[in-house]
Amino acid sequence: MKILSFFSKRIFPILLVNFIGILGYSIVIPILIFIVTDLGGNGFVYGILGAMYPFFQFIGAPILGRLSDRIGRKKVLVLSQTGTFIAWLLFLVALMLPNTQLWSSNSGFGGSYVMTIPLFLLFIARIFDGFTGGNVSVANAYLSDISTDEDRDKNFGMMGASTSLGFVLGPAVAGILASTILGEALPIILAAIISLIAILVILARLPESNPCMVDTGNLNFKSFRRFFQVEHKDCFSDKDVEGTANNTFKGVLKQKGIPLLFTIYFLTFLAFSLFYAGLPIYASTILEWTAIDLGIFLAYSSFVMILVQGPLLSYLSGKVSNNLLVGLGTLLLSVSFFLLSYSDIIILYIANTILSVGNGLMWPSFLSILSKTGNRSMQGAIQGYGNSMGSLASIFGLVLGGIMFESINVIVFIIGSGVFLLIFVLLLINYLQTRKNSIKINPTVETV
Repeated sequence: MKILSFFSKRIFPILLVNFIGILGYSIVIPILIFIVTDLGGNGFVYGILGAMYPFFQFIGAPILGRLSDRIGRKKVLVLSQTGTFIAWLLFLVALMLPNTQLWSSNSGFGGSYVMTIPLFLLFIARIFDGFTGGNVSVANAYLSDISTDEDRDKNFGMMGASTSLGFVLGPAVAGILASTILGEALPIILAAIISLIAILVILARLPESNPCMVDTGNLNFKSFRRFFQVEHKDCFSDKDVEGTANNTFKGVLKQKGIPLLFTIYFLTFLAFSLFYAGLPIYASTILEWTAIDLGIFLAYSSFVMILVQGPLLSYLSGKVSNNLLVGLGTLLLSVSFFLLSYSDIIILYIANTILSVGNGLMWPSFLSILSKTGNRSMQGAIQGYGNSMGSLASIFGLVLGGIMFESINVIVFIIGSGVFLLIFVLLLINYLQTRKNSIKINPTVETV
């Protein structure tokens, strides 16, 4: 009975959509570095390729987030997943094309690489996927729509657990499938199939969550604006409607607490981008791991996060403040990144465990805080611009991570450790200042 209430009918569809999307995405993580190198690239090209997705997501996510505030989360999720499906088809085409050289380079900055036609097509696929990649921000806005103050923390914990479960199965499946006779093509085929399933699940199982959507069932086709749900019902308060009209980036930044949260969003993604850029190169060169070894390492991390984000966060919900969980998780992440600089396998798995616990505590708690901050009718815009902060950080982190690892190796992880220490200092300063102000005004005010 507890399990059934844990996965309520209200939240289960969006958890399923999120899980399927992450599963399709994570399948390619352990094998992408090998695909890039097989097609003529190197660590520099891998970093640039990785940056294509967040760069174009930086452009597309706010557009999709604001669009979901107007036409509904469901339509935008379908659009986003369709873009992902097309991107995987382009991946498959790239693997079938001959390795024809376009140009080559041998410089101290980018190293030695050959740009081939299939490698160039991978860039096109990542660009297309990135521009339509509003899955995460719109899914978080959807979850914010259907959550109450009582179950918000638990719901975002479960969203994190569904993400982690996708990351558990994805890399593990990729490592197994890549060792078959079809090689890297089989995981890509599965990713495309999973993306198609996600589209069908959204269409069949996911109800619209936006409270301002117009019922289009009995509308005359001549009323185009209402048919496409551009006009809203008068369901928000005057204050909410005023906020919706000002959901530009400048307007969102005027919401109390948002500038700090967006800064934390940016710095967190910056640190993790250094990790994701450096780890595959680290694994394939210094550690001499195979795709299976890397897949097991990532799957273990996600398994630990499932335990933290599911049962543990559900237990802690209402007992421990989100602020404390974010602070504690940030400290653990700082320690784990520092330990990643050691090549001993035991230390690496200890670091991986600490990282997983820290990430499991910190990120869902942070997203819960973000979902409660600002005008509720602006959640699509807030989540979209927050996603853009992460995308902007990923652009720098993935490119710099690939370049920096070529020259300074594991020091990249130590730099990531320092970034998390900076986040903790910002949180501490903000907590002390807010607490001092809140005591003067109202001692019971919750601080962010």
